[in-house]
This record gives sequence, structure tokens and C-alpha cells, in this order.
Amino acid sequence: MSSALEPPTTAKVILHTTKGPIEIELWAKETPKASRNFLQHCMDGYYDGTIFHRVISDFLIQGGDPTGTGHGGQSIYTDEGGFSSEFHSRLRFNRRGLLGNAESETMNDNSQFFITLAATPELQRKNTMFGRVMGDTIYNVLKIGEAELDMDDRPLYPTKITHTEVLVNYFPDMKQRKAPQQETAAVAKKKTKKATAAKPKVKMSFGMEEDEEGDDRGIAKPAKTKFKMKSAHEILNDSRLSKAVAIDSVVAEPIAQSSTGSLTEAASAPPKEKPKMKEPT
Repeated sequence: MSSALEPPTTAKVILHTTKGPIEIELWAKETPKASRNFLQHCMDGYYDGTIFHRVISDFLIQGGDPTGTGHGGQSIYTDEGGFSSEFHSRLRFNRRGLLGNAESETMNDNSQFFITLAATPELQRKNTMFGRVMGDTIYNVLKIGEAELDMDDRPLYPTKITHTEVLVNYFPDMKQRKAPQQETAAVAKKKTKKATAAKPKVKMSFGMEEDEEGDDRGIAKPAKTKFKMKSAHEILNDSRLSKAVAIDSVVAEPIAQSSTGSLTEAASAPPKEKPKMKEPT
């Protein structure tokens, strides 16, 4: 747990979060790429509004992704597609409160970072260690580590970084800039919102007879039953009954009419056409 063998720190920032401030000192001399990347993002406000999207109890908390998914974020070295890990013999993951870079899917370091909640020797010479949490602000880190999680180690109520503050900058040539990554994140958010609002076309299969059809919501309606009137000879199969209509001198009784003067439904309704199947969309 002792840090006596560690080199002196040369830069300092504060992450202001919804769980309180986190004061961090960096080994900028020993890890110049990682430290410059982190400091520039803090100066530009790149981390403002981002969340700690991943928490693993007794291991680490992870943030630095503008998309909040764990698959986004870019380094300041956009032309290089990130940067390679930096290792130093006197920097070891031997306790809680140590700041490291998370590797991307392309095995490069970008904007995502993590803070350890315990000793993590399995990360030694796999991930860049470039800073440490100072003073009592470590307890705010531990609060974040106590979050209620889902099955994918995502906090149900994630802690947010409200803004960042650079107190000591090791690189005199560094200036605040408008990071192009911020514009990319905004465009990605707009596209996600637009995709969510759009209704996808779903190919539906009703699995019913051809007399069935669905309404506009994709709910199948019951099949319409079609009745065919049958004569007595079809029902009784009696040879004495003729299929021909008999003509007698008896005058046929008039067809009954309703009170409104229209023909009764049974006598007037013509046979309905067979309904056509709707094309699924």
C-alpha cells in the first residue's frame, strides 16, 4: 500500500462529480502521452456530462466515454487512432485509488479511464497507470463503487462528471481547444434519437387461413364466415323434389318488407365477395 517508491507527481486535476470531487495527481513526466491526453480532455471539457458507465465491486470504476456505452470515446491523437500503453517500473497497481487508461477494442488507449477500488496486479503491464487519487476524495470514489448494478456491471443510477478543473499543467504548450470529438458525440446522440423515433417495418406472419386479414396494428381479425343457402333437395336428397322452380297458378305471396319499406336482409343481401389478404409491410 505504500507509495514511497513512486516518482513525484507533476500535474493535478479535479473531477467534479455528483458524488463529490475527485482530486487526481498525474505522473506526467513518466507517462507523457496518457497524461497529455487526459489533461487536454479535462481542459476542453470533453468529460463534462459523462458518466461512470461501468462499476465492478472491489475492482474498479470506469468512465470517460461521451456515448456512455463503453464503446465510444477518442484520444486527442485522432490521426493515430489512439496511443499505445506506457509502463514504468516504479508505477504499480498495488492499491486502490490509482488512475489507469482503459484499452479500446483496437488495443489502443483513447479517452476512457478507470480508478481502482483495490489492488489490481493483473493489470500490471497491460494498462497504463498514470495518476492517483489524493486525500479524502478517495471516499467519493468508494461511493461510486457502491452503486446498484445490472447484470452487465452498469450502474442503475450512474454517477456523472459535471465538470473538470486543471490545477497544475505539466505541458506549457497546451491550450484549451474545441475538441472535434465533442461534435462527433453530439451528432451520434442526434442520430440515436432519430433512430429511436423511427418505426421499423416488421414483416408479419399471421399463420392463419387465407380468409383472415389483419388490421393496421398487425392484430389478426377472426375469419369471416360465409354462408351458402341450400335448397331442400340438397339437404334431404329426395328424388321427389325437383331442382326446377315449379310454376303454379297460385300467386306467390309478396316478399315481406320492413317498416321502412326495404327488403328483408335475407332476401336482399347479395353474396359477399371473398376478402383479399393484406400484404404484410
